[in-house]
Amino acid sequence: MIERVRVAVVGVGNNVSALVQGIALYRASGSVAGIRRPVLEGLGVGDVDFVAAFATSPEKVGRDLSEVIFLPPNNYPRIIGELPLSGVTVCRGITDAADGAEVDRVAAELAGAEVVLYAAPSGRPETALAYAEAALRAGAAFVNTTSDPVARDPQVLDRFAAAGLPLLGDDLTSQFGTSIVHHALLRLLEERGLTLTSSYQVNLGGTEDFRNLVEHGEGKMRSKLNALTSLGEAPDLVEVAPLGYLPHLKSHKVAHINIEAQAWGETTVSLDVKLKVHDPSGAAGVNIDLIRMAAGASRQHRGGHLDEAASLLKSPPGTAV
Repeated sequence: MIERVRVAVVGVGNNVSALVQGIALYRASGSVAGIRRPVLEGLGVGDVDFVAAFATSPEKVGRDLSEVIFLPPNNYPRIIGELPLSGVTVCRGITDAADGAEVDRVAAELAGAEVVLYAAPSGRPETALAYAEAALRAGAAFVNTTSDPVARDPQVLDRFAAAGLPLLGDDLTSQFGTSIVHHALLRLLEERGLTLTSSYQVNLGGTEDFRNLVEHGEGKMRSKLNALTSLGEAPDLVEVAPLGYLPHLKSHKVAHINIEAQAWGETTVSLDVKLKVHDPSGAAGVNIDLIRMAAGASRQHRGGHLDEAASLLKSPPGTAV
Protein backbone atom coordinates (compact mmCIF):
# COMPACT_ATOMS: atom_id res chain seq x y z
CA MET A 1 0.00 0.00 0.00
CA ILE A 2 1.32 3.44 -0.96
CA GLU A 3 2.51 5.71 1.83
CA ARG A 4 0.29 8.72 2.49
CA VAL A 5 1.66 12.21 1.85
CA ARG A 6 2.71 14.09 4.99
CA VAL A 7 1.73 17.74 4.55
CA ALA A 8 2.48 20.87 6.56
CA VAL A 9 0.31 23.94 5.99
CA VAL A 10 1.34 27.56 6.45
CA GLY A 11 -1.69 29.71 7.09
CA VAL A 12 -4.90 28.20 8.44
CA GLY A 13 -7.48 30.21 6.57
CA ASN A 14 -10.41 29.38 4.34
CA ASN A 15 -8.36 27.55 1.71
CA VAL A 16 -6.94 25.17 4.29
CA SER A 17 -10.40 24.74 5.83
CA ALA A 18 -11.76 23.69 2.43
CA LEU A 19 -8.86 21.28 1.92
CA VAL A 20 -9.00 19.67 5.37
CA GLN A 21 -12.78 19.29 5.32
CA GLY A 22 -12.83 18.08 1.73
CA ILE A 23 -10.28 15.33 2.33
CA ALA A 24 -12.31 14.13 5.32
CA LEU A 25 -15.51 14.22 3.27
CA TYR A 26 -14.04 12.20 0.40
CA ARG A 27 -12.55 9.65 2.76
CA ALA A 28 -15.90 9.16 4.45
CA SER A 29 -18.14 9.16 1.38
CA GLY A 30 -16.06 7.72 -1.43
CA SER A 31 -17.54 10.40 -3.69
CA VAL A 32 -15.61 11.62 -6.74
CA ALA A 33 -17.74 14.74 -7.33
CA GLY A 34 -15.58 17.75 -8.12
CA ILE A 35 -12.38 15.70 -8.47
CA ARG A 36 -10.42 15.81 -11.72
CA ARG A 37 -7.91 13.10 -10.83
CA PRO A 38 -9.15 10.54 -8.28
CA VAL A 39 -5.64 9.01 -8.36
CA LEU A 40 -2.49 10.98 -9.13
CA GLU A 41 1.07 9.68 -8.73
CA GLY A 42 -0.55 6.59 -7.22
CA LEU A 43 -2.13 8.72 -4.50
CA GLY A 44 -5.85 9.04 -3.89
CA VAL A 45 -7.55 12.20 -2.65
CA GLY A 46 -7.70 10.73 0.84
CA ASP A 47 -4.01 9.80 0.91
CA VAL A 48 -3.00 13.05 2.57
CA ASP A 49 -2.14 13.43 6.26
CA PHE A 50 -1.56 16.79 7.91
CA VAL A 51 1.44 16.70 10.20
CA ALA A 52 2.12 20.37 10.97
CA ALA A 53 0.41 23.77 10.73
CA PHE A 54 1.57 27.35 11.24
CA ALA A 55 -0.28 30.60 11.91
CA THR A 56 0.50 33.96 13.50
CA SER A 57 -2.89 34.76 15.02
CA PRO A 58 -2.82 34.27 18.82
CA GLU A 59 -6.35 32.84 18.64
CA LYS A 60 -5.12 30.01 16.41
CA VAL A 61 -1.69 29.16 17.82
CA GLY A 62 -1.73 26.30 20.31
CA ARG A 63 -5.07 24.84 19.23
CA ASP A 64 -5.86 21.74 17.19
CA LEU A 65 -6.01 22.15 13.42
CA SER A 66 -9.55 20.69 13.28
CA GLU A 67 -10.75 23.46 15.61
CA VAL A 68 -8.83 26.32 14.09
CA ILE A 69 -10.25 25.93 10.58
CA PHE A 70 -13.66 27.00 11.90
CA LEU A 71 -12.50 30.04 13.87
CA PRO A 72 -13.39 33.55 12.61
CA PRO A 73 -12.52 35.26 10.39
CA ASN A 74 -12.67 31.94 8.47
CA ASN A 75 -16.09 31.73 6.85
CA TYR A 76 -15.94 28.70 4.59
CA PRO A 77 -19.06 26.62 5.34
CA ARG A 78 -19.01 23.35 7.23
CA ILE A 79 -19.33 20.63 4.56
CA ILE A 80 -18.95 17.65 6.87
CA GLY A 81 -20.12 16.80 10.38
CA GLU A 82 -17.97 17.11 13.45
CA LEU A 83 -14.30 16.52 12.75
CA PRO A 84 -12.29 14.56 15.31
CA LEU A 85 -9.21 16.26 16.67
CA SER A 86 -6.38 15.95 14.18
CA GLY A 87 -3.58 15.71 16.72
CA VAL A 88 -1.85 18.61 14.93
CA THR A 89 -1.31 21.63 17.15
CA VAL A 90 -1.00 24.89 15.24
CA CYS A 91 2.49 26.31 15.80
CA ARG A 92 3.55 29.93 15.87
CA GLY A 93 4.60 30.98 12.40
CA ILE A 94 7.34 33.30 11.23
CA THR A 95 6.73 36.90 12.24
CA ASP A 96 10.19 38.25 11.35
CA ALA A 97 11.42 36.90 8.03
CA ALA A 98 14.88 38.32 8.65
CA ASP A 99 15.31 36.36 11.88
CA GLY A 100 17.36 33.29 11.03
CA ALA A 101 16.50 31.70 14.36
CA GLU A 102 12.80 31.73 13.45
CA VAL A 103 13.55 30.05 10.13
CA ASP A 104 15.63 27.41 11.93
CA ARG A 105 12.80 26.83 14.43
CA VAL A 106 10.22 26.33 11.70
CA ALA A 107 12.58 24.06 9.76
CA ALA A 108 12.91 21.87 12.85
CA GLU A 109 9.12 21.77 13.30
CA LEU A 110 8.77 20.71 9.65
CA ALA A 111 10.72 17.52 10.32
CA GLY A 112 8.81 14.61 8.79
CA ALA A 113 6.77 16.71 6.36
CA GLU A 114 7.15 15.82 2.68
CA VAL A 115 5.28 18.81 1.28
CA VAL A 116 4.82 22.34 2.64
CA LEU A 117 1.68 24.06 1.36
CA TYR A 118 2.15 27.81 1.67
CA ALA A 119 -1.35 29.28 1.96
CA ALA A 120 -0.68 32.42 3.97
CA PRO A 121 -1.98 35.79 2.70
CA SER A 122 -0.33 37.22 -0.43
CA GLY A 123 1.66 40.42 -0.29
CA ARG A 124 4.42 39.22 2.05
CA PRO A 125 7.21 38.10 -0.30
CA GLU A 126 9.94 38.07 2.36
CA THR A 127 7.84 35.78 4.56
CA ALA A 128 7.09 33.46 1.64
CA LEU A 129 10.80 33.16 0.88
CA ALA A 130 11.56 32.51 4.56
CA TYR A 131 9.16 29.56 4.62
CA ALA A 132 10.63 28.26 1.36
CA GLU A 133 14.06 28.39 3.01
CA ALA A 134 12.71 26.49 6.04
CA ALA A 135 11.22 23.84 3.76
CA LEU A 136 14.51 23.49 1.89
CA ARG A 137 16.42 23.01 5.16
CA ALA A 138 13.85 20.44 6.28
CA GLY A 139 14.07 18.50 3.00
CA ALA A 140 10.46 19.16 2.00
CA ALA A 141 8.86 20.13 -1.31
CA PHE A 142 7.25 23.59 -1.38
CA VAL A 143 3.96 24.63 -3.00
CA ASN A 144 3.38 28.39 -3.14
CA THR A 145 -0.32 29.17 -3.62
CA THR A 146 0.18 32.94 -3.32
CA SER A 147 1.13 35.55 -5.91
CA ASP A 148 4.40 36.33 -4.10
CA PRO A 149 7.37 35.34 -6.31
CA VAL A 150 9.07 32.24 -4.97
CA ALA A 151 9.26 29.75 -7.84
CA ARG A 152 9.96 32.73 -10.13
CA ASP A 153 13.14 33.45 -8.15
CA PRO A 154 15.82 31.68 -10.24
CA GLN A 155 18.25 31.27 -7.34
CA VAL A 156 15.63 29.69 -5.07
CA LEU A 157 14.42 27.43 -7.87
CA ASP A 158 17.99 26.31 -8.62
CA ARG A 159 18.58 25.41 -4.97
CA PHE A 160 15.43 23.26 -4.83
CA ALA A 161 16.39 21.58 -8.10
CA ALA A 162 19.88 20.81 -6.78
CA ALA A 163 18.37 19.31 -3.63
CA GLY A 164 15.99 17.10 -5.63
CA LEU A 165 12.98 18.88 -4.11
CA PRO A 166 10.02 20.20 -6.12
CA LEU A 167 9.15 23.90 -5.94
CA LEU A 168 5.70 24.59 -7.38
CA GLY A 169 4.29 28.08 -7.84
CA ASP A 170 3.44 30.80 -8.06
CA ASP A 171 -0.26 31.47 -7.46
CA LEU A 172 -2.60 28.62 -8.26
CA THR A 173 -5.21 28.81 -10.98
CA SER A 174 -8.51 28.08 -9.26
CA GLN A 175 -10.29 24.89 -10.29
CA PHE A 176 -13.06 26.91 -11.97
CA GLY A 177 -12.33 30.57 -11.37
CA THR A 178 -12.27 33.83 -13.27
CA SER A 179 -8.85 33.38 -14.86
CA ILE A 180 -9.51 29.93 -16.29
CA VAL A 181 -12.97 30.89 -17.59
CA HIS A 182 -11.75 34.19 -19.04
CA HIS A 183 -8.76 32.48 -20.65
CA ALA A 184 -11.01 29.82 -22.21
CA LEU A 185 -13.41 32.38 -23.65
CA LEU A 186 -10.61 34.47 -25.15
CA ARG A 187 -9.05 31.37 -26.66
CA LEU A 188 -12.42 30.38 -28.12
CA LEU A 189 -12.69 33.77 -29.83
CA GLU A 190 -9.22 33.32 -31.30
CA GLU A 191 -9.98 29.77 -32.48
CA ARG A 192 -13.24 30.87 -34.14
CA GLY A 193 -11.60 33.78 -35.95
CA LEU A 194 -13.23 36.67 -34.11
CA THR A 195 -11.26 39.84 -33.45
CA LEU A 196 -11.08 40.94 -29.84
CA THR A 197 -11.62 44.66 -29.30
CA SER A 198 -11.74 44.83 -25.51
CA SER A 199 -12.33 42.73 -22.40
CA TYR A 200 -12.34 43.09 -18.64
CA GLN A 201 -12.92 41.13 -15.47
CA VAL A 202 -14.16 42.22 -12.05
CA ASN A 203 -13.74 40.06 -8.94
CA LEU A 204 -15.58 40.50 -5.64
CA GLY A 205 -15.21 38.34 -2.54
CA GLY A 206 -15.78 38.21 1.19
CA THR A 207 -12.84 36.22 2.56
CA GLU A 208 -9.91 37.60 4.52
CA ASP A 209 -7.71 36.87 1.50
CA PHE A 210 -9.82 39.25 -0.57
CA ARG A 211 -9.61 41.88 2.16
CA ASN A 212 -5.84 41.50 2.25
CA LEU A 213 -5.54 41.66 -1.53
CA VAL A 214 -7.53 44.87 -1.70
CA GLU A 215 -4.72 46.41 0.38
CA HIS A 216 -1.81 44.48 -1.19
CA GLY A 217 -3.09 43.64 -4.66
CA GLU A 218 -0.17 44.55 -6.93
CA GLY A 219 1.27 41.04 -7.15
CA LYS A 220 -2.16 39.48 -7.63
CA MET A 221 -2.96 41.82 -10.52
CA ARG A 222 0.33 40.89 -12.20
CA SER A 223 -0.41 37.21 -11.64
CA LYS A 224 -3.87 37.46 -13.18
CA LEU A 225 -2.40 39.13 -16.24
CA ASN A 226 0.26 36.41 -16.42
CA ALA A 227 -2.56 33.89 -16.77
CA LEU A 228 -3.54 35.58 -20.06
CA THR A 229 -0.11 36.14 -21.61
CA SER A 230 -0.32 33.13 -23.91
CA LEU A 231 -3.01 34.86 -25.95
CA GLY A 232 -0.78 37.00 -28.17
CA GLU A 233 -2.40 40.39 -28.53
CA ALA A 234 -5.01 39.78 -25.84
CA PRO A 235 -3.04 41.09 -22.84
CA ASP A 236 -2.98 44.59 -24.40
CA LEU A 237 -6.77 44.52 -24.71
CA VAL A 238 -7.73 42.91 -21.43
CA GLU A 239 -8.18 44.83 -18.20
CA VAL A 240 -8.36 43.38 -14.70
CA ALA A 241 -10.18 45.65 -12.27
CA PRO A 242 -8.89 45.97 -8.69
CA LEU A 243 -10.34 43.33 -6.38
CA GLY A 244 -13.33 44.28 -4.28
CA TYR A 245 -13.97 43.15 -0.70
CA LEU A 246 -17.62 42.68 0.33
CA PRO A 247 -17.86 40.91 3.72
CA HIS A 248 -21.44 39.72 3.20
CA LEU A 249 -20.27 37.46 0.36
CA LYS A 250 -18.35 35.38 2.95
CA SER A 251 -16.48 32.60 1.13
CA HIS A 252 -18.21 33.28 -2.18
CA LYS A 253 -16.46 34.98 -5.06
CA VAL A 254 -18.55 36.77 -7.66
CA ALA A 255 -16.86 37.54 -10.97
CA HIS A 256 -18.05 39.50 -13.99
CA ILE A 257 -16.38 39.04 -17.37
CA ASN A 258 -17.08 41.18 -20.43
CA ILE A 259 -15.80 40.53 -23.94
CA GLU A 260 -16.31 42.77 -26.97
CA ALA A 261 -15.32 41.48 -30.40
CA GLN A 262 -15.87 41.76 -34.12
CA ALA A 263 -17.15 38.98 -36.34
CA TRP A 264 -17.56 38.66 -40.11
CA GLY A 265 -18.19 42.01 -41.79
CA GLU A 266 -16.96 43.85 -38.70
CA THR A 267 -20.26 43.15 -36.97
CA THR A 268 -20.19 43.34 -33.20
CA VAL A 269 -20.28 40.54 -30.65
CA SER A 270 -20.74 41.26 -26.94
CA LEU A 271 -20.56 38.67 -24.17
CA ASP A 272 -21.19 39.11 -20.43
CA VAL A 273 -20.65 36.27 -17.97
CA LYS A 274 -21.29 36.11 -14.23
CA LEU A 275 -19.54 33.43 -12.20
CA LYS A 276 -20.29 32.69 -8.53
CA VAL A 277 -18.27 30.07 -6.67
CA HIS A 278 -16.95 29.25 -3.21
CA ASP A 279 -13.45 30.59 -3.75
CA PRO A 280 -11.73 28.27 -1.21
CA SER A 281 -13.24 25.22 -2.93
CA GLY A 282 -11.57 26.30 -6.16
CA ALA A 283 -8.24 26.49 -4.36
CA ALA A 284 -8.63 23.11 -2.65
CA GLY A 285 -9.56 21.42 -5.93
CA VAL A 286 -6.17 22.44 -7.33
CA ASN A 287 -4.10 22.15 -4.15
CA ILE A 288 -4.95 18.46 -3.83
CA ASP A 289 -3.31 17.88 -7.23
CA LEU A 290 -0.30 20.11 -6.57
CA ILE A 291 0.36 18.31 -3.28
CA ARG A 292 0.26 14.90 -4.92
CA MET A 293 2.41 16.06 -7.85
CA ALA A 294 4.99 17.45 -5.45
CA ALA A 295 5.01 14.30 -3.34
CA GLY A 296 5.34 12.00 -6.34
CA ALA A 297 8.19 14.03 -7.82
CA SER A 298 9.95 14.27 -4.45
CA ARG A 299 9.84 10.51 -4.04
CA GLN A 300 11.43 10.23 -7.49
CA HIS A 301 14.05 12.87 -6.58
CA ARG A 302 12.82 15.21 -9.32
CA GLY A 303 13.52 18.70 -8.04
CA GLY A 304 12.65 22.21 -9.15
CA HIS A 305 9.77 23.14 -11.38
CA LEU A 306 7.47 20.43 -12.75
CA ASP A 307 6.16 20.99 -16.26
CA GLU A 308 2.98 19.08 -15.45
CA ALA A 309 2.09 21.65 -12.78
CA ALA A 310 2.24 24.70 -15.06
CA SER A 311 -1.41 24.53 -16.14
CA LEU A 312 -2.48 24.71 -12.48
CA LEU A 313 -0.56 27.94 -11.84
CA LYS A 314 -1.09 31.55 -12.86
CA SER A 315 2.57 32.55 -12.65
CA PRO A 316 4.93 29.59 -13.10
CA PRO A 317 8.67 30.16 -13.58
CA GLY A 318 9.38 32.31 -16.62
CA THR A 319 6.37 34.60 -16.23
CA ALA A 320 6.62 38.23 -15.16
CA VAL A 321 7.17 39.18 -11.53
